[in-house]
Amino acid sequence: MPKYQFTVDVEPQYLPEHSEPEAGIYSFAYTITVANTGDVAAQLIARHWHISDAHGHTEQVRGLGVVGQQPLLAPGASFRYTSGCRLRTASGTMHGSFFCVAEDGERFEAPVPLFVLEAVDHGPGGTPLARRTLH
Repeated sequence: MPKYQFTVDVEPQYLPEHSEPEAGIYSFAYTITVANTGDVAAQLIARHWHISDAHGHTEQVRGLGVVGQQPLLAPGASFRYTSGCRLRTASGTMHGSFFCVAEDGERFEAPVPLFVLEAVDHGPGGTPLARRTLH
């Protein structure tokens, strides 16, 4: 097992009740689970996101912590939070990284793999109600 390692899992969700497609506003939530899979306790200090819409418009977001917190994770511990963003198109992507500092002072990055934001309504049981057709 690596000495310094956080792994990140993402669950994106379209929020039709907070979106206005006719005005070019598509709202998304994403739930992030950060797990310390290393051997040393470490703290998540900052985040860096790359958010892109379907037209290629990219925005970078940097900030301290996540949802106002800088969690300290012991080996095997995890932290889960939900946040959100808005796009001007019905689909886009996000990826980024978390800057972390271990208890022994070592600094490391925890990558957040690319994930897709897609404006698809889901009915009961998670069944898609409508899908975009790509041409």
